[in-house]
Amino acid sequence: MAKMNIKKDDKVKILAGKDKGKESVVLRAYPETQRVIVERVNVVKKTLRPTQKNPQGGISTIEAPIHVSNVAVVCPSCKKATRIAIQRSEDNKKVRFCKKCSKAID
Repeated sequence: MAKMNIKKDDKVKILAGKDKGKESVVLRAYPETQRVIVERVNVVKKTLRPTQKNPQGGISTIEAPIHVSNVAVVCPSCKKATRIAIQRSEDNKKVRFCKKCSKAID
């Protein structure tokens, strides 16, 4: 299984799908299935059965997961969608870097 370079609270740009071109924030990441949930992106309608908590039931809108290959991290310094490089810093910690401007993302 490939490692994901996208984490929660990263600003990302959508590269493919019905929301192509939008920029938003990652709400949740699922590394085991290589998917992320992005705020206000890939919104679908879901029908809810009546329960004791929600006796009316009805239709609600939720964000569905999107594959990580369809999103790219937006670099905070150069403001462009970019790939990520992982390098070790001076204090021997892993740091994510922008491939375009070579500045740290974390």
